[in-house]
Amino acid sequence: MKKTSTRLADGRELVYYDLRDDTVRDAVDRRPLERTVTTSEIRQDPLLGDSVAIASHRQGRTYHPPANECPLCPSEGERLSEIPDSSYDVVVFENRFPSLAGDSGRCEVVCFTSDHNASFAELTEEQAGLVLDAWTDRTSELSHLPSVDQVFCFENRGAEIGVTLGHPHGQIYAYPFTTPRTALMLRSLATHKEATGGENLFDAVLERELAGERVVLEGAHWVAFVPYAAHWPYEVHLYPKRRVPDLLGLDEAARTEFPQLYLELLRRFDRIFGEGEPPTPYIAAWHQAPFGALDEFDGVSRDDFALHLELFTIRRTSGKLKFLAGSESGMNVFINDVPPERAAERLREVASS
Repeated sequence: MKKTSTRLADGRELVYYDLRDDTVRDAVDRRPLERTVTTSEIRQDPLLGDSVAIASHRQGRTYHPPANECPLCPSEGERLSEIPDSSYDVVVFENRFPSLAGDSGRCEVVCFTSDHNASFAELTEEQAGLVLDAWTDRTSELSHLPSVDQVFCFENRGAEIGVTLGHPHGQIYAYPFTTPRTALMLRSLATHKEATGGENLFDAVLERELAGERVVLEGAHWVAFVPYAAHWPYEVHLYPKRRVPDLLGLDEAARTEFPQLYLELLRRFDRIFGEGEPPTPYIAAWHQAPFGALDEFDGVSRDDFALHLELFTIRRTSGKLKFLAGSESGMNVFINDVPPERAAERLREVASS
């Protein structure tokens, strides 16, 4: 992998990640952009204790442009985009309309391929491996920013999820705090460790799932399973078999195998609902240990946390979506219409073509 860092016309950082070491990236952003002004502010809810990002400047962000005006495609002739070069393998750049900025963290966009009509599932193993390298490098770089406590790499896919740009891409949020979801995991981890005299909860969960009926895919270094208490109709968790706290902890064997299993998993997601159905909308979310202090979680260290990816769709059956209505949105109590065992069985049935 070759990494080349440059700046866009308004001062934002852009990084090229290339498969070939001899690739030259010297294109200049020719757009007459003024420096980006953001209004991001973090406010804490006094009753729930969680944090909310207030970002009114995002109301003006790009919304479903035609393909020939896509800001994530390479620049070509006089059609100038966020990527100055005429081609790329993987690109990461600071979001022009970030939810988090400055002392409130940072947001980046990850373009998986220059092919506007592709999807992550259509990448080669080499391309998917390069995306993993980019996620890992950005996790490392962002973790050193003084305003960053946790790094979250994710992909939103599909208009049903709320995606406003059709080009295959993901995002990275670098939060200035430990997110509520991770805090819940850490509290459960601490409670279980104390109650069992030191057993790791992630290890216990993984051991139980490996011995059960909800495993979807398994390799030498990774396993994908539908969790016992899945929140979503089709939800799969992908774990490395050797517990590591973040992407930086993966060894070469796990990094090599990841694209094989993950691409197969995504292709199966696209086949869940049968031939002729639109591409399955999904969210793919990496869970990594925070880089900040964990003093509030008694007896828990970063090394106790287990890196894993959660992949889920909001489609519950052909032509129908799972909406977060009263119980989910009002009380955070999920109701799942698809038994996890049946979801796992279905995902085992649909071998990718």
